Amino acid sequence: MANLFNQIFYQPLFNALVILYDFLPWPDLGIAIILLTIFIRLVLLPLFYKGAKDQAILQRLAPRIKEIQKTHKENKEEQAKAMFNLYKEHKVNPFSQFLLLIVQLPVLIALYWVFSRGITPESLENLYSFVSAPGTVNNSFLGLIDLSKKNIIVIGLAAVAQYLQARLSLPKIKNTDDLSTTEKMSRQMSYLGPVMTVFFLAYLPAAIGLYWLTTSVFSVIQQVIINKKLKVSNEQLIAIDKKLHSK
Repeated sequence: MANLFNQIFYQPLFNALVILYDFLPWPDLGIAIILLTIFIRLVLLPLFYKGAKDQAILQRLAPRIKEIQKTHKENKEEQAKAMFNLYKEHKVNPFSQFLLLIVQLPVLIALYWVFSRGITPESLENLYSFVSAPGTVNNSFLGLIDLSKKNIIVIGLAAVAQYLQARLSLPKIKNTDDLSTTEKMSRQMSYLGPVMTVFFLAYLPAAIGLYWLTTSVFSVIQQVIINKKLKVSNEQLIAIDKKLHSK
């Protein structure tokens, strides 16, 4: 199983990192890590947009969902049927976020291995025959940060970027008292997540921190774009609101 994971995920990503490193006009492992992270996030962008759109629609449907749960409180089968019909009517997948996590997880684990192991004589054994091994490896970012050691600046920036992304993904509300337990926990995680990031990255080389920072910054930009698109292309959401108010 481990060998299969290595062939499908780790090896292709590691070779991509080496190719990017060799392609750069000057040797800089940090820039190669940033470029590879951006490429992966661009590939996954359609999935993120679908997940964000479904989440926005589900937030609008929250009153109807609570109404169904209350009406069919004693009949779980009817409750499930009514919920299914509601999701089908508005073409939304309530499990889109979960599916997105499943798709991302093996890629994220492979990227963690790639960046934590770096480009070493041992890891170079995973190169494809058509990829040339670099003569020397500059384990630094812009000649300022040693990616083989932890760096407090990278850790701090990664935590800040993750906090911004979490706040942008949360819907604007007028009264927090109306939030469900799950929604309240999601808002608390916007504070807890960055704290966990600091503790997690404090024991890891800056290469992992740089990857985390890059993917968090990308998430911030991506979330801003998604929020704007959802705001501009909100015909479906407006139709949902009209249906809810008419009932």
